[in-house]
Formats: sequence, C-alpha cells, structure tokens
Amino acid sequence: MPSESQAENLIPDVEVEPGSSSSSESDPNSPPLTRTHSRTSVSSMSSHPSDDWEIFPPLDKLSIFDFLDQLALPQRIEKINRTVLTQRDKLRDRQNRITKSYRQQKDKVLKKAEVEKYLRKYNEGIDRLMVKWDDTRVVSTREKISFVVGVSNIFITGFLMGAHPEWVHIWYSLQLIYFMPIRYFTYHQKGYHYFLADLCYFVNVLLMLAIWVFPTSRRLMISAYCLSYGNNAWAIAMWRNSMVFHSLDKVTSLFIHIMPPVVLHCLVHLADPAWVAVRFPAVDHIKYHDKYSLGEMIVWATVPYAIWQISYHLLITVRRRDKIAAGRPTSFTWLRKSYANTWIGKAVLSLPNVLQEPAFMFIQYVYAVVTMLPCTLWFYNPYLSGAFVSLVGLWSIYNGATFYIDVFGKRFQRELEQLKKESIKWQQSSPTPLPSPAAEVPVDLNASDTVDGKPVPHMDITPHGSSSLEFPDTGAAKERNNTTGSLPLQQ
Repeated sequence: MPSESQAENLIPDVEVEPGSSSSSESDPNSPPLTRTHSRTSVSSMSSHPSDDWEIFPPLDKLSIFDFLDQLALPQRIEKINRTVLTQRDKLRDRQNRITKSYRQQKDKVLKKAEVEKYLRKYNEGIDRLMVKWDDTRVVSTREKISFVVGVSNIFITGFLMGAHPEWVHIWYSLQLIYFMPIRYFTYHQKGYHYFLADLCYFVNVLLMLAIWVFPTSRRLMISAYCLSYGNNAWAIAMWRNSMVFHSLDKVTSLFIHIMPPVVLHCLVHLADPAWVAVRFPAVDHIKYHDKYSLGEMIVWATVPYAIWQISYHLLITVRRRDKIAAGRPTSFTWLRKSYANTWIGKAVLSLPNVLQEPAFMFIQYVYAVVTMLPCTLWFYNPYLSGAFVSLVGLWSIYNGATFYIDVFGKRFQRELEQLKKESIKWQQSSPTPLPSPAAEVPVDLNASDTVDGKPVPHMDITPHGSSSLEFPDTGAAKERNNTTGSLPLQQ
C-alpha cells in the first residue's frame, strides 16, 4: 500500500473559482471537477521501465477513465504481436543470410581442397614419371650390382668353359653359396619361402652332393644329370626364366635352372677325360665303361624324384595347408592360376578339390619323365648337348627381351597414359577461379537490426554454434607450389 505522502499525490486536483466554497455542492454553477489520468499518477510513482507494462492502477484509485482506457487493449496487444512477428522475420532473414554465406565459404574451402588434391596427384604423377625416366634414380645400388654380376657371370662362365672347363664346377659352387642366402632372405620376407622346396632347388642339392660328397656314385650322378637336363632345364620355358641383368631375383632364378646343365656339360664333354677319371669316376664309368640305357636312367632318376615329391607333399601341402589356404603361394597354386585357361589347367580344375593335387603331382611326374627322354642323347653326344644348352640359354635371352620390350616398356607406357588421364581429369574437374577476398561483401554478424526505432538484441544463430567463420589463407596453396616447384598445367 502507498504511504501517506504518496496517497496525497493521488488525490485529484480540483480547480475552484475564487470566492466559491470548497465543496462542490455549495455552488451548482461551478465548473466540473477535472482530474488527470489515474495511470499517469500511478506512473509517476516509479520511473522503472517495467512500470510501463502495468495496465491497471490500484483498485481503490480506479475511475471511469481507466475503464474507458481498457477498451484500447486489443489494439495494443496487436501492436505488440506485430512487433514480435517483425523481429522474427528479421531474425529469420538474418539466419538465412548467414547460413548462405557459411555454405558459400564452405564450398570455396572444399574447392580449394579439391584443387590441392589434384595438384598433389599431378605432382606425384610427374615425380613417378621422372623416377622412371631418370636412370640414376631407377637403378639402385643392388640392381647395379646385380647387373654387373649377371653380365660378368656370362663372360666368366664362357671363358671357363673354353679355357678351363674343369673349373666350372668350382665357379658354380661359389655362385650358389652367394645366391642361395640372398634368395632365402628375400623370399622369406615376401612370404615366398615355400618355393624354396621346389624341385629345382632339390636338383641343385643333388648336384652339389654328386660333385663334393659322392663323386663316385653313378646312380646319384645319373639322377642329377637327368633331372638337370630334364625338368630343371625345361623349366626355363615353363616358368619363363629371363635374362634380366638388373633384377637380382631373375638372375638368381636363371642361375638355378641353367647352371646345372652347363656344369654337367663341362664335366661330361669338355673336361679332360684323364682328369675326369680321377676327379669324377662316376662320369668316367657311365660314359666309357658302364653305359646306362634310357630306361635305367629314368628309373634311377625317379627314385630321388619320388623322395622329393613325397616329402614335399607331406611337409608343405599337408602340414602347411592352413597357411596355403590363407594365401601363401606355392608352385601348385601358381601353376593352377597361370595355366587356368589352358586345356590342361581346365582339366585339372574340373576335378574335385580332393583330386586336384594328386592329379597335379601325376602330371608333374609325367612332365619330368617326358623331359628326361632325350637325356641319353645329351649324355653321349657332345654336339647335341651343346646345342640343347645353347637353346635354353637363347630362350632365357628371348624371355629377357620380352620383359624389357613388352613388359617393362608397356608398363612405362601405361604409367604415361595414366598420368595423361589424371591430367585430363584434373583439367575437367578444375573449378573456376575463386574471387578475391577483397571483392566479397563481408557479413557483419555483430550488427543489430532495429524495429520501430528500437534495437533488437543480437542472437547467435550461426551453424555449429560459431559466430564467425575462419578459413585458411588463400595464398597457402600458391606458396606450397612455389616452394615445391610443381609444374603448371597447360590449359
């Protein structure tokens, strides 16, 4: 309730003519009483802005004018509603402008990232091209050594065959000691170490035993000879061994297959018979005294072959079946994949899975026997033996030429075509140049709108709750290209 002083201020002001009574009843002709708006008096009680929204004065001070004034209340409510709607529309327009600006800036950033992506791919393609083109970067130290070893091997082997054929087996043994550890570590790192149990390595072991451990064993010598001139030599064509000097792996594979026939050709046909009779009695007995027929050669060569085949099946195919099924390659899986489109491959693959491996082993044995059929000619005729060794050597040279011209050349051509496609794709996908930041009209997120001359409070309605957008420097990509020396594109 108001205090006494405040109540006195609420009494209506009465104007009385001079000489008249203070009571209105004393003079009926006196002017009517006048009073200010009761709400005006109430509003003078406090200057707080919230008092402007007080519609009704105290009940004990209401007058007829207050009741008449309430008739304008719907108009005032409608005015307030229009003000709220106007503020909402302005805020919605403001939100749309900010969202549109955000999306535009986001699209520009994405386009810049896409440009940098294609530039990076283009630069990588150029780098790969330069790597392939620049011999000093392509040929590593190991490949240089391999090239020197491969070429030197041909000259040294040729020299020894012509001048000192009795030294060829020593040269072969030294190379085998050099190549085999490298082959073991490289294949083990690549997961190819199951290939080390193949027949070609087993043949080299037989030959080393015949040379250094059992030089008097005729059956071991016959076995090593037939398997070297048979399955091992013909594998140059079957496994596509090639004379590629810069590849240590290919040089090693060719050495394993071609050197056993070369060593045996020197011992049987080129070395001094007197020296052979003393150093390798088994060769002297087979060639001059106890000649073997073709059937005997095949039988004695089948014995170590059967030992190898059974051991391979039990130790690799059976005991390592899980790892092979997981993707570890073997000679069987490689041949099944390489010859899948040939008639013999289709015949094997058409069998049930249980019979595919036995069928493969049987075909491999038949192949070994077929390749051993001319061994009697090779053993007793030096010219036919020399022609056969030269033939397999030329075959490896042809495979090497195929690799350099067809495989290596086409691979380089495919990389050039891929680089061309990437360049065309980049040119087609390259966005239009982005406008300068100075030409863009910035959006002032801190500006406030007004409604009916009154400020509207700022509302933070930017996406992700951020009131500002930050973007990377537009000159970063140019600076990167200038520092890396990337090549410009020709439009």
